[in-house]
Amino acid sequence: MKQQISVLGATGSIGLSTLDVIARHPHDYQVFALSGFSRLAELERLCLLHRPQFAVVPTSEAARPLQAALEASGLDTRVLVGEQGLCEVAAHPQVDAVMAAIVGAAGLKPTLAAVQAGKRVLLANKEALVMSGALFMQAVQAHGAVLLPIDSEHNAIFQCMPGDYARGLGQVGVRRILLTASGGPFRSWPLERLAEATPQQACAHPNWAMGRKISVDSASMMNKGLELIEACWLFDARPAQVEVVIHPQSVIHSLVDYVDGSVLAQLGNPDMRTPIAHALAWPRRIDSGVAPLDLFAIARLDFEAPDERRFPCLKLARQAAEAGGTAPALLNAANEVAVAAFLDGRIRFDEIARMIEAVLNRISAIAVQQLDDVLHADAQARIVAQDWLVRYGH
Repeated sequence: MKQQISVLGATGSIGLSTLDVIARHPHDYQVFALSGFSRLAELERLCLLHRPQFAVVPTSEAARPLQAALEASGLDTRVLVGEQGLCEVAAHPQVDAVMAAIVGAAGLKPTLAAVQAGKRVLLANKEALVMSGALFMQAVQAHGAVLLPIDSEHNAIFQCMPGDYARGLGQVGVRRILLTASGGPFRSWPLERLAEATPQQACAHPNWAMGRKISVDSASMMNKGLELIEACWLFDARPAQVEVVIHPQSVIHSLVDYVDGSVLAQLGNPDMRTPIAHALAWPRRIDSGVAPLDLFAIARLDFEAPDERRFPCLKLARQAAEAGGTAPALLNAANEVAVAAFLDGRIRFDEIARMIEAVLNRISAIAVQQLDDVLHADAQARIVAQDWLVRYGH
């Protein structure tokens, strides 16, 4: 029987890489549902290619022309709308696995729906776990879901961990997690020049082809901060047990340091199809289409400590991880507003961290008892961030 896969965020880089891997194994996997947000012409093309049972778009206005176009092409694909549609295809009884690749807070409820339906969840939407943390992991356990990380770093850590790591890092001899970061396009820029950085420069990642939002997060290293928080939840680690290491070549995707002095690392070319194929077929291994790693061509591997003056977002994320409660949700929401404002030309690159810090200083974090606590914190932070923009935006 073919495994039925729902791909949430199909038109983004992770979604397209997922569909590439699926297409290489037509006897094992079949696309059940696809979703897209703004690239609807691309979503129509993907529907024609993969013939899913369902497609999901954000609005009824977008659904009508897509439904008409698919029917005219002879497809039986049903077009669903909005968050409700996403949750439906994530939790559908026929679905075996869900690629959760919607960017940002918008991915939280559909990803949780997949978890609560006990699905195999391929987690590329780090914000869902950053925001809801303990609630998310409790739902994974309560509903018997299988959670497999797609971020190249977390997938690397997963591969380097012993199979019984859920017993506790101390119980399985793990001393710390070493989370690698490329350093992004501004790693060697003079500090005083960062204020002049343009969206185009921030999105020009030296190693990875990614969407605009995550590219800016990589440039500010907020992406690594969010990954630090995610790693704490995925592997039941304290923030002090996760160390960020800048590794410009992006060949070592992360490492696990053991108490006996062993350090295990996962290496590979910087191509997201590797972790996608690993999670899709786990515990088997399948061809991902990624070229073998040529160590002779790479020739060297470099490492350095991150500079918090250059990357203040990383410091803010670590502080949010240590504070716990709703602090990570506040951090994530403020960052989403700040990055959107930077991409729109309303603030400078160096103001992203200032805006996030202002939001965190304005709103006190509270303990999370239920999902509404997380959603309220997210909404609060967005209101305060927008207020900051009105006061200080250019």
